[in-house]
Amino acid sequence: MISKKRYVMALMLVLSGIAGLGLIYRPDPLFLIKKNFTIFSEVYSEVSEGYVVEVDPEKLMRHGIRSMLETLDPYTVLIEESQIPEIEIMSRGGYAGVGIEVGSRGGRLVVIAPIEGYSAHRKGIKAGDVILEVNGMTVESLSADELQLQMRGDTGTTVEIMIERFGLDTPLLFELTRERIEVRNISSYGIIDEAQRIGYIHLTRFGQNTAEEVRNAINDMRSGGGLNSLVLDLRNNPGGLLFEAVKTVDKFVGPGIGVVTTRGRAIESRTVFSTEEAPLFGDEPLVVLINNGSASASEIVAGALQDLDRAVIIGERSFGKGLVQIVKPLSYNLALKITTSKYYIPSGRSIQTVDYDGSNAYDQPDREFSTRAGRSVYQHNGIDPDLHLEAEPQSMLEIALQQQNHYFFFANEYAANHDSFDAVSDSESAYSEFRSYIERVEFTYTNQPERYFAQLEESLLEQPSGIEGDLLDQLRTQIVAAKSGEMNAFKDRIMKDMVTELTGRFEDSANRLMSLKTYDDGMSLALRILEDQQRYRSVLSP
Repeated sequence: MISKKRYVMALMLVLSGIAGLGLIYRPDPLFLIKKNFTIFSEVYSEVSEGYVVEVDPEKLMRHGIRSMLETLDPYTVLIEESQIPEIEIMSRGGYAGVGIEVGSRGGRLVVIAPIEGYSAHRKGIKAGDVILEVNGMTVESLSADELQLQMRGDTGTTVEIMIERFGLDTPLLFELTRERIEVRNISSYGIIDEAQRIGYIHLTRFGQNTAEEVRNAINDMRSGGGLNSLVLDLRNNPGGLLFEAVKTVDKFVGPGIGVVTTRGRAIESRTVFSTEEAPLFGDEPLVVLINNGSASASEIVAGALQDLDRAVIIGERSFGKGLVQIVKPLSYNLALKITTSKYYIPSGRSIQTVDYDGSNAYDQPDREFSTRAGRSVYQHNGIDPDLHLEAEPQSMLEIALQQQNHYFFFANEYAANHDSFDAVSDSESAYSEFRSYIERVEFTYTNQPERYFAQLEESLLEQPSGIEGDLLDQLRTQIVAAKSGEMNAFKDRIMKDMVTELTGRFEDSANRLMSLKTYDDGMSLALRILEDQQRYRSVLSP
């Protein structure tokens, strides 16, 4: 019988001979899976049973799984049982609930907005209401997601919600009926310029029925007096369902055009998705708004329309997520969301910004491609807009107002004291009230000069330099004086955020569109482009 040592030597000679022939030996993947799974199982068993202190076997295993997945891309993740409903909402387009969007503001759970037409809206729940109890249970220890789950259930069942409303000393108790909530992908639409008949659609996600909602919005605007051109707003749209993105592009270009190609290791992941219908809005001028928050399916739509020279893209460079995930069910009500392929838009470019798996020659960054009309576009940069509109850096004043939720809480007060709000005629008076509110709540913040001055004072205390205290006092006085003028210096930007919050409190879509037209730089540029057809065409020419 051959010894183990001689067997290993013989095997090495065989492998070296294979290498000498220019062949590379690769171990069987199935063998490697079995080998390493056995090692992992043995380590897990030994630690679970013999570690110096008792460990939680489930926590240990979950941590091991997550650590394993962290070596891949950030979109390949284990989905816990509590997260499954959110995946189902995206794929099915609805759920059973009372119609409330909930968020955390100032450490309390509040109603961000009641969904129009459903139980909470019909019974009088308002944006800004603070939720105290659900079915007699305090919500202090719940997260916003956990509270949402508490309010979901079977259609026809009821839930009691106790809320606190600004201006009322006594909490209010509402009995709401759970019903089928159809998740809307379009937050608002309408004619934003009556003279030019320019339409606007704000698409916030790509869930079930997105393309059909776009069709209905376009037809509705046409029926009201015609639709000459359109602004499609994809800013802060994180994406969603791939096939809905393709069907959305279908509304703007002819049939038989490849919108996106997916390429992965598995044969079934290599697919071309093409348009099928005659275009609904095929020749009229189209502008698409994007920013750094536009990702995934949003980038497919914006990138395809750019590659096909069908729309002028305005805004900031998009996020750059060109990876495709599918959800695979696992045992015990868990699931695995796993990246299976990359997608490529009509010019052939990938829009994936970060390389997680080692790039090949085809996917090299900054590789140049061409649109259908011959314009140059580049790979691995997300979607670079045709017309850039970079966001101005925020001041510490603006950041503090948002962080401390003062726009939100002021809007609560304003809505309690006013029956209506007009974005054009009421903005100045509302801003004066906002200034008074800021003073009354004793709003404070630290700006950059104050931070630098504090660092200077600290360093001088540690290492005296002979600088007289009078000079420091003079500098402090100048910093305080300059800070007192920041509310005026940043008035336009503060007013924009204030008006955006206020228009969400009053159910008037025309009012919301008017505030966009007046205070939104991206919208203003889009309207100027659509009103100047020569400039519009020149952007799309090579």
